[in-house]
Amino acid sequence: MSDDTYGPTDASGPPGAEGAPYAECVLCREPTEYPRSYRGTTLCPRCEWQEAQRTACSG
Repeated sequence: MSDDTYGPTDASGPPGAEGAPYAECVLCREPTEYPRSYRGTTLCPRCEWQEAQRTACSG
């Protein structure tokens, strides 16, 4: 199995996130890693982590 089986391994952020302006987090309104043109729910890294903890512990 090669290393590229699971996609790129660099932590450069989501595709198309280069440059500004960035979208606001839907929970705390802080800037996110996502461009404003990103479709879907945008969360800042802190809120993404908290949401992951909530869903992991929800049984």
